[in-house]
Amino acid sequence: MKWSGKSFHSLNFFMKNKFGEKIVKIPIDAGFTCPNRDGLLSTGGCIFCSGRGSGDFIVNNPSITAQFYEYIKLIKKKWPKAKYIPYFQAFTNTYADVNTLRKKYYEALSLENIVGLSIATRPDCLNDEIISLLKEINEKTFLMVELGLQSSKPATSFIINRCHDNEIFESAVKKLKDAGINVVCHVILGLPYETKSDMLNTVKYAVNTGIDGIKLHLLYICEDTEIAKMYKRGEFKALEFDEYIDILISAIEIIPENIVIHRITGDPPRDKVIAPQFSVKKFELLNAIDREFKQRNTYQGKFKE
Repeated sequence: MKWSGKSFHSLNFFMKNKFGEKIVKIPIDAGFTCPNRDGLLSTGGCIFCSGRGSGDFIVNNPSITAQFYEYIKLIKKKWPKAKYIPYFQAFTNTYADVNTLRKKYYEALSLENIVGLSIATRPDCLNDEIISLLKEINEKTFLMVELGLQSSKPATSFIINRCHDNEIFESAVKKLKDAGINVVCHVILGLPYETKSDMLNTVKYAVNTGIDGIKLHLLYICEDTEIAKMYKRGEFKALEFDEYIDILISAIEIIPENIVIHRITGDPPRDKVIAPQFSVKKFELLNAIDREFKQRNTYQGKFKE
């Protein structure tokens, strides 16, 4: 295939093509919270979100600089010559005044061997002043802004307590694209009560907003989350192994070739996963996905509209 043997346009391929070397994203918890947790919109957060705001593997240290250097100690042996992109991952990373954001972003950019920045946030936390700051950073370095969509189905949005509508997502993508910024969308496959058709419709919707990249996450259900309570009450079923692979590949088949696929599964904390248990067997899952691509003789964009 055209993507160095892969059946899809992976993030690793994109980064090597852009920078000519191995690039590693370094997860950061910059100490933010979320309007879906602090009472502005809600206090519960999205029902699948962990107590660390999806930052379960981040080094536990309040300092951005300390987190960065502790993490690269762990990966230096594997990638001794890599360059880095600090990834503001935990909670909502534009949820603060612009001066606070500026200080935190530029601290990360001042670290060694940095080639860019990635910022995960909510689409309803991007006012004009913040967009202006992001545009400024984008003019100095490579920048990706990651937006949580998860599902485009309004009923699902309500169930997961997302607390923003699709129009806000569309507006955020447009503002970021108008500023010349690379936009990545998060989609979760396997949310409660969704059919395969619902999930593929979300992928189609995301693609049509003009995103540059997409993360396709398997829904994993962890202890101490609202979705775990629903699952234990028997209110919905988690995806099965073969079912997930089928839905994932069907989704990738309708994604245009120019869109970078940043993820095709997730990295759940092993000690907290309730279901599906195959979600913790990452390499087994990735190998099965590769085999299924070959068996189907298919690839990204094969059935794009």
